[in-house]
Amino acid sequence: MKADGTLRAVVAVGCMAERYGKELAEAMPEADAILSFDDYADISSRLQSILAGNSKPAHTPKDRRSLIPISPVARQEMKVELNTKMGQGGTFARKRLANSPMAPLKIASGCDRRCSFCAIPQFRGSFISRTPDEIITEARWLAENGVSELFLVSENTTSYGKDLGDLKAMEKLLPALSKIDGIERIRASYLQPAEIRPTLLQALIATEKVVPYFDISFQHASGTLLRRMRRFGDGEKFLHLLTQIRALSPEAGIRSNFIVGFPGESQGEYQELVDFVNSSNLDAIGIFAYSDEDKTEALTLDGKLDPQVINERTSELTMIAEELVMQRATDRIGQRVRVLIEDEELQEGRAEHQGPEVDSSTFVTIAGRPSAGYKVGQYVDAIVTDTSGADLIAQSL
Repeated sequence: MKADGTLRAVVAVGCMAERYGKELAEAMPEADAILSFDDYADISSRLQSILAGNSKPAHTPKDRRSLIPISPVARQEMKVELNTKMGQGGTFARKRLANSPMAPLKIASGCDRRCSFCAIPQFRGSFISRTPDEIITEARWLAENGVSELFLVSENTTSYGKDLGDLKAMEKLLPALSKIDGIERIRASYLQPAEIRPTLLQALIATEKVVPYFDISFQHASGTLLRRMRRFGDGEKFLHLLTQIRALSPEAGIRSNFIVGFPGESQGEYQELVDFVNSSNLDAIGIFAYSDEDKTEALTLDGKLDPQVINERTSELTMIAEELVMQRATDRIGQRVRVLIEDEELQEGRAEHQGPEVDSSTFVTIAGRPSAGYKVGQYVDAIVTDTSGADLIAQSL
């Protein structure tokens, strides 16, 4: 592609580029540059320099947690410097490259948790919240550029505000976002079960425009195994949380992910996970086979399971999860849904309980036939009449 002029440069960015830097550059000599997170604040000039034929040495990866104070509140005192050096937020001119009516809105970066299977804090750094003003300014800009659904993203949304000196900052941010003209939906992602406090749960359900959608990171259901993961809770506590959510919002969408075959996982602990998944009535379930991750505590743990055992358990639980998710979809027949159209040709979109990209979809029909005329970005009220696997088929009203 470079030879015929259709491609001028190959540049690697993102988590893999940050995490492996020089090592990745050696493995990919065809790449013109490997950029670090530190390059993001001045990304335009970096790319212009590369296109001009200048080389940029790949960075040597470092533990980004060492760049930030241990005290969460003290991190905000470095905010200007962090915005410049790490691309953590701030306001600046930009161009929206997508035309979807949904857009992710980053509210924080990094993570203070030390889950034994996860390397994210090492290359993303410690948790830093964007200020409410920054977030609201970007949300307004997105609304002015055709966005009607905001998808709040971070490595740990439930921690938002702890470094701002306000443990209820999220409860205040949601109503502020809901007042923005043009915004019809607000959806939160990646909630830690141990941090879902009563006031936050109430805000997620009762705040206008915030959809009843809960992306909760359970990871497992055995209390003993979760301790080895450096996490909190157990199946009983998680089921209690789900009961609370369903009591407040019976039709809420709830999704979670689970790791199968973590070091030391006994047959009994695996069965605890199976029992929990069978009892949880989740709308979307991700099942992942454990694999060693560079520079994590889990890499050094004893009790590694035979790969065949991991694969067998993963396959079994995946089949169970798929059946449960399809049954959950069937249970929604007869429910009224509001669908955001995202594909005009297929008349496909998402109801409030369906998250973007990874969850199921809803197909809108008229008298049993595909509807016509609904444009991308329109909201359509409909009744669920049938299912196709985990997807819903709904007749417009």
